[in-house]
Amino acid sequence: MANNSGHVEFASRWGFLLAAMGSAVGLGNIWRFTFMAGENGGGAFIFFYFLFIVCFGIPALMAMIVIGRRGGKSPAGSTRALAMAEGRSENWKFLGWLAITIAFLALTFFSVVAGWVLAYIPKSLSGAFIGITADESVALFAETQASVFGMTAWHGVFMIMTMLIVGRGVQKGVEKTVKVMMPSLFLILLVLVVYAAITADFSAAFQFMFLPDFSRVDNNVVLLALGQAFFSLSVGGGGIITYGAYLKKEASIPKCAVVIASANVSVDMLAGLAIFPIVFAYSLEPAAGPGLLFETLPVAFGQMPGGVLFGTLFLVLVLFAALSTSISMLESTVSRLVERKDASRSKMTLLAGGVAWLIGLGSVFSHNVWSEFKPLGFIDLLADATIFRIIDFFVVNNLILLSAFLIAIFTGWLISESATREELGLGNGKSYRTWLFIMRYLAPIAIFVISLMTIISYEQP
Repeated sequence: MANNSGHVEFASRWGFLLAAMGSAVGLGNIWRFTFMAGENGGGAFIFFYFLFIVCFGIPALMAMIVIGRRGGKSPAGSTRALAMAEGRSENWKFLGWLAITIAFLALTFFSVVAGWVLAYIPKSLSGAFIGITADESVALFAETQASVFGMTAWHGVFMIMTMLIVGRGVQKGVEKTVKVMMPSLFLILLVLVVYAAITADFSAAFQFMFLPDFSRVDNNVVLLALGQAFFSLSVGGGGIITYGAYLKKEASIPKCAVVIASANVSVDMLAGLAIFPIVFAYSLEPAAGPGLLFETLPVAFGQMPGGVLFGTLFLVLVLFAALSTSISMLESTVSRLVERKDASRSKMTLLAGGVAWLIGLGSVFSHNVWSEFKPLGFIDLLADATIFRIIDFFVVNNLILLSAFLIAIFTGWLISESATREELGLGNGKSYRTWLFIMRYLAPIAIFVISLMTIISYEQP
């Protein structure tokens, strides 16, 4: 199978790694991981999360890169080409379209959350968090969400930022941007960790994160850790598959997957070491849930020495993480449009980004003028869900897991062993047989269990 047909390549392996890191590293690491760990026992949750990253996350990353590089096209183009090359039905292109759809739908509400981050940066710079109480912080976030014009504008600003990068192309846009943004993200994180270590309760945070209390572990904690491992690495989305199509043939896929996963886990740990010392130092609640970023931390930064500077720096960090992920989300769609329509990248970027922004307005309005609009009220499970919650539920709780399940089946059973051995470069030894066993048996079973338990235990946030 010809590699990268119809695509330019990343100029270097380093460019691919940084872009793939950016696809995996995002709000899921800094926002979702921290509140999930806080709600589920800290170290015990982190232990199982790390275990599942190693056992399932890395093999899944390898599988997605294999699909992208072997197929050499967009996710839909690659799955179709690989299926036909193996004598399978071309309808397997559905898997690629599913990955693209996941990335696109995620972008529509992801951009809204990123808009909240953008809205908070000038607030932090102006000193709005200084001396703020917990109740005032909750009220400020509610006020921010209630502003139809403000949230529409910030959602648009973030989408424009994403489109400007993707529209410039793979090398001049995506690769050039991540080469600056990802090292900056790690540098800011390290600065914040040092700051937290000096000014906050670093010891309490370290114990909370790395001294697990397994008495707090139940089936739900284990399942949540497994789900977070897939979510955090963007398993099932189209970003990694898309970037895989731009990866040079001589690059080692297993080594790339290990580096990406390691970077992802490093951001998780550094984010925890930056946030939890502040939480414990100011007697805040580590189990504050999704409100940790926008309701809890502003109270702490408002009390800390240098809180204006470091609070703003933290928000810039979150913005970088969000932007690195949104780039891969939009690129998945744009790569397919350019591939099918043979049209200009800039026009297709504008089209895809514009449609995503329009759909995202439903999520914007879910927090204000459409807060009482429950379009699936006739379904008990989603009776109280707004448009924002509906999209989040189907993407995070269903479509990602379905896509991950099908990717495991596709690479484990439908692509020939000779093809996967060639791409992975592992020969036919123990390492390859272990990977194949995971993709054929362990990963599908684990994903099926997660999916079932997620639906059964789902509660409205």
